[in-house]
Amino acid sequence: MENCIKVLLFAGLADRVGTSTLSITVNQFPITVQELKNRIRDAYPQASTLIDISFTAVNQEYATEDHLITGEDEVALIPPVSGGDGLSHEAEMKHTTGTTPDGMCVITSEPLLPEETLQKVLHPNHGASLNFVGTTREMTGDLRTVSLEYEAYIPMALHELQKIRDRIKDQWPGTTCAISHRIGSVSIGEISVVIAISSPHRDICYEASRYAIEELKRTVPIWKKEIWEDGSEWKGPQSGSWDPLAK
Repeated sequence: MENCIKVLLFAGLADRVGTSTLSITVNQFPITVQELKNRIRDAYPQASTLIDISFTAVNQEYATEDHLITGEDEVALIPPVSGGDGLSHEAEMKHTTGTTPDGMCVITSEPLLPEETLQKVLHPNHGASLNFVGTTREMTGDLRTVSLEYEAYIPMALHELQKIRDRIKDQWPGTTCAISHRIGSVSIGEISVVIAISSPHRDICYEASRYAIEELKRTVPIWKKEIWEDGSEWKGPQSGSWDPLAK
């Protein structure tokens, strides 16, 4: 008896395949991550290279190639840096907001206000606070950016943001972190990400803020499409060698 499993796709991979959701037929469960990727690659050879370098998430956690998948699992392919070909992958992002239960991590299609994120971390016993604000720049090398479009695997992205906060607490006890990220279209000069840190001392604020943005780029499934005057390209969680499973 054949079984089917739904696989979520994002960013450049969804563009290349032509859909954001696949239904893949398997003979039986469980099936390994690598076996599932092989089936997807065989079904969509035009995306084979991008499929090979994508990581798989099972139930919103990055999974190794030998991880066993059951019929009840939520599965997604997470593409790396690029892979967009200028096609349009329309995501329903209007008036979308997701938060962690404590409200310290937010992913939203609404404009970001840095002071709102900063207010979440202020503490009377902390002598230092810091807001990192990322905005859309107009020029990248010789390319003039018109706007950016962000897409996220929202539930997993929130989960990964919470992990970053937890690791900051472990590495710098007493430090508080809040992260807000925009999705959808972000115009020149508009804010795409805010990372607020507070701690008893300023040196920790700088270290924790740098750690947070680097880990966000490395592990959080949020992609941006740079839209230029004469084309576009997806940019993903990390540049260069990308391994979100690395410790």
